[in-house]
Amino acid sequence: MEDWIDYYDSTHTIYASKRHRDLHFKLIARDIIGYITAKDQVVLDYSCGEALFAANVAEACGLLILAEPAPGVRGRLIARYAPNTKIRVRSLEDVRKMPENSVDLVVMNSVVQYMTPEELDSALDVVRKLLRPSGRLVIGDVLRPEVGMPMDIYALLRFAARHGFLKDALIGLLATALSDYRQLRSRVGLQRYGEADMIAKLAKRGFSAARAGHNIGHNPWRMTFVAHHALART
Repeated sequence: MEDWIDYYDSTHTIYASKRHRDLHFKLIARDIIGYITAKDQVVLDYSCGEALFAANVAEACGLLILAEPAPGVRGRLIARYAPNTKIRVRSLEDVRKMPENSVDLVVMNSVVQYMTPEELDSALDVVRKLLRPSGRLVIGDVLRPEVGMPMDIYALLRFAARHGFLKDALIGLLATALSDYRQLRSRVGLQRYGEADMIAKLAKRGFSAARAGHNIGHNPWRMTFVAHHALART
């Protein structure tokens, strides 16, 4: 995961324009809010990225913890949300030290593709410790083995056409093709999981899980899973 952390901590071209970036994070915030069921819940956004609309999420819950491994991104989050008393910014190391049974909802969106299977296992163990017995883990934007880059491109262009930044998206795709992202993706690769594989992996770490009907974000060809403590579901 370290190579990807360094990439997202750099000046990258993953977003075609400011409009693309803002819409991307606004949509994710909206979808996360959909999983919050009470105003007093503690929510952990694990590897949150820039989280530009975290204030919207914080309004819907009691406390929002933004956990981010990239130090540069984390610094921007701290500066952006310092005045908001309902938002805390933490490193992943800080998260490991949090009290057991202290979180109601954990969201890991567009994260597992950058983690080795062993890194994901370790993260799931941490999350299981943090979640209250009634808590939920939501893993979003999981890449499927049978769906490749062409469908990611199609999903982006469809999203761009709907929201008025198609020209920027086309230029951005060209820039990305010539960027470190394409080279890193070819060299390191991205982890992909079938539906049954992800459910089985979660079961091995003590979760009962099912695929959600709607993926977090704009790409319907990726998957979201909702998991609970296995004992809480028996």
